[in-house]
Amino acid sequence: MHIVYLHGFNSSPLSLKAGETAAWLAAHAPDIQFHCPRLSPHPAEALSQAETLLLALPPNTLLIGSSLGGFYATCLAERHGRPAALINPAVRPDRDLARFAGKQTNPYTGEVYTLGDDDLQALLAQRVDQPSAGRYWLLLGSRDEVLDWREAACH
Repeated sequence: MHIVYLHGFNSSPLSLKAGETAAWLAAHAPDIQFHCPRLSPHPAEALSQAETLLLALPPNTLLIGSSLGGFYATCLAERHGRPAALINPAVRPDRDLARFAGKQTNPYTGEVYTLGDDDLQALLAQRVDQPSAGRYWLLLGSRDEVLDWREAACH
């Protein structure tokens, strides 16, 4: 079995959640192949990267997405009929990330880039209005600094 972990905004495969997931799987399920790609900070490119990886893996591949990665996982799960575990997923990143528009520096990679209106429009264009409830395992925490867990619970 394969698992694809999609990290969130200004994150990377070096994030705490990605590292803990990889370590747990290595210790408790060593037969599972874990993939955590470094995603572009630009949503259209990030989704394309994640989709290319997903389509190269078996059809029973599980998606895990955290925050913005949860949004990406939802898009791909719906598009390709895959199961997904979502950790505090972004539901409206086009709105939530608007306050971060402009110059950004990824604290994990040092990459400097600009989050622009075209990025926010790409997120809006990929929004899933009604996810298939039976496809997801939703993990919510109430201390997220950016996202309101209640929005994900309702969605």
